Amino acid sequence: MLSPAASLGPSAWLLPWAALAALAYGAAMVWPRTHQSHPPRLLLLAAWCLHLASIACGLLLAVPTFGFGPALSITGWLAFTVYAIEYQVLPRLPPQRWLLAVAAASALLGALYPGPPLPDRHSLWMATHMALGISSYGLFAAAVFHGWLMRRAEKRMRSASALDAGDDLPLLALERLTFRFAQAGFVLLTATLIAGLLFRDTVYGQAWAWRHKEVFSALAWMTFAALLLARWRMGLRGKKAVRILNAGAILLLLAYVGSRFVMEVILA
Repeated sequence: MLSPAASLGPSAWLLPWAALAALAYGAAMVWPRTHQSHPPRLLLLAAWCLHLASIACGLLLAVPTFGFGPALSITGWLAFTVYAIEYQVLPRLPPQRWLLAVAAASALLGALYPGPPLPDRHSLWMATHMALGISSYGLFAAAVFHGWLMRRAEKRMRSASALDAGDDLPLLALERLTFRFAQAGFVLLTATLIAGLLFRDTVYGQAWAWRHKEVFSALAWMTFAALLLARWRMGLRGKKAVRILNAGAILLLLAYVGSRFVMEVILA
């Protein structure tokens, strides 16, 4: 099994930024809930900037690297970015401290396992393909997060804690947000798959083949397509819709992050 130290070169650049980001996330996470001053917001901004710096370092090195760690790091950063923007626009959105823990863990994983060097060929096409794919990851992560909020709000409405439901966004608002993120992620995932199908030989120097990554990506696409079609035609909602969304997200996670984890950590 590959140890984190095996990638000491890139990690030496990435780890300080990621560690500082994780510390800032952690400080914000344990900040007293009753405190009303500005340091938590400043800590979150610092964590966001430091996390972004760790991502940028990996992509802007003399020999850029990318693998399952950076993919998770960017996904965590995007999910946190979406939540932070929503929190400013929708003050009733409840704070989720566990999301800070996820973002901190993703930043550290991105630094500890930076992945192999990117091939030096057709960087514009590769950058476009990667940007589309990672953006779809982030949007589906946001959809899954809002789906969890939706299920939690629904349970609280039906339980004895219904009096506390006023702390949440209205259920219909959470449902709309969940499906909007899913729709946007589906559009980007479709564009990613089309780009991979048409330009794989140009981008990666390999012809199209049905490997595990392509199979899981296609299964994820079909799952999301079925979800959105059922939503449009039959008004699918609630627990069943969230379960299908989660299943598609797991398939999508296995498509790239899972396959790269096996290749970079288990089989390396």
